Amino acid sequence: MARKRRFEDEDELDAPNTRPARIAVIGRPNVGKSTLFNRLAGKKLAIVNDMPGVTRDVRETKSKIRGHDMTLMDTAGFENATGDKLEARMRSQTEHAVKGADVLLFVYDAREGVTPLDRIFADFVRKQGKPTVLVANKCESIAADAGVNEGYSLGMGDPVEVAAEHNIGMVDLDDAVDLALRQVKLEVDPEPMDTSEAPVRIAFVGRPNAGKSTLINTLIGQDRLLTGPEAGVTRDSITIDYVWQGRRVQFHDTAGMRKKAKVNETLERMSVQDTLRAIKFAQVVVLLMDATSPFDKQDLQIADLCEREGRALVIGVTKWDIAINKSETSKALREAAARLLPQIKGVPVVMFSGLTGKSVDRLLPAIERVQIDWSVKIKTSELNDWLSEKITRHPPPAVNGRRIKPKYISQTKTRPPTFVLKCSRATKLPVSYKRYLINGLREDFDLWGIPIRMNIKADSNPYDTDDRIQGKERLGKVKKGRENVGRVKKHPRKDKD
Repeated sequence: MARKRRFEDEDELDAPNTRPARIAVIGRPNVGKSTLFNRLAGKKLAIVNDMPGVTRDVRETKSKIRGHDMTLMDTAGFENATGDKLEARMRSQTEHAVKGADVLLFVYDAREGVTPLDRIFADFVRKQGKPTVLVANKCESIAADAGVNEGYSLGMGDPVEVAAEHNIGMVDLDDAVDLALRQVKLEVDPEPMDTSEAPVRIAFVGRPNAGKSTLINTLIGQDRLLTGPEAGVTRDSITIDYVWQGRRVQFHDTAGMRKKAKVNETLERMSVQDTLRAIKFAQVVVLLMDATSPFDKQDLQIADLCEREGRALVIGVTKWDIAINKSETSKALREAAARLLPQIKGVPVVMFSGLTGKSVDRLLPAIERVQIDWSVKIKTSELNDWLSEKITRHPPPAVNGRRIKPKYISQTKTRPPTFVLKCSRATKLPVSYKRYLINGLREDFDLWGIPIRMNIKADSNPYDTDDRIQGKERLGKVKKGRENVGRVKKHPRKDKD
């Protein structure tokens, strides 16, 4: 009977009209919250390092434990700081996550035992009155036994002994979370997000302190991401699901990318790798530039990286509220984009203020346009009619007295648009003529601001054999039955008298 009631409870918790439970992993710095978060999520999402205070923003991901759909939240380490310091802003983000969670996983280091900072944070958590699971982490050896016993003094029940890094005790933790979820009554989601269509994945990249987190906070209308005057505040790539002007999108806030020669710390290298991963899986990349110093060398390198990865690109010039002589500056920026980024000719340049929100509504139409062009599929018949016209107007040059004949073109892939051109003597086709064809595709099919790939392949020769292609055919070898074709008949030599 009890087993039957258990499944009824699970069906009630996971009813399709209720929102997923929100579980926050909390604790002081360097107790293993991000390692536990990655273990519960089943993949490495959060950056993990021995240095305390690595996590700064609240990272969220979808997960499932014991059949319950939930949203896991990795939070910054709780520090007893006030004022305008970075640590104080991190504490405010953590407290906001605690208040918005349904179940709390309070993590402490069992090897070090309960510290005064643990007790201060525990007092704050107990006042929230929410189901809390006390997690004693780093219990892979007997050195943690004393710390486990100290956990009872926090007044949060029996500690669950785990070692997140070594995957020890996770079954007991799943049981504890399952019991805690039974104390939560999830309300019906008043505005469920339509997940029938895949979201448009948008990554915001740029140099440090370009205003990426500030822009996303303005777009979603809340202080979701940590911001400040310090450069390099963001470390993890944070994903935010949002409905923007009726479109489901995913915003990816990334860490600022400095010049490679200046990146010395391991933690910054890991942040840059996280940013590169976000660019790789994004559909549209918004490259943010400071209006006071646009088109820096690093900006051009990031733009070239996005083009090589095949992502659709939009250049966003933020801090436009402090720009001087806006009309002339706007014209100069567009001319600079055309001159400095010829490989993505026609990339849109949008000027706005991420802090005040002025002209931010111009960003989505530009993103939609490049995303549609990035996914375009052109008919083969239209492409070959276009190719015939281009060849007639400007035929390929002759190389060593022999002409190159393009014969057939087709689109093989989208995102980005990829074309295959078959022609004779493919290896001899000049790069300039290939560039001429790519620019023609941009102009005639309106494919501005997106990368275009074109592969040149040799047309098949029906007289080619395997031996000939591999260079193994002997000189003078002829096919069977054609020994006398094209050869002069030899007469027997007559001896002279």
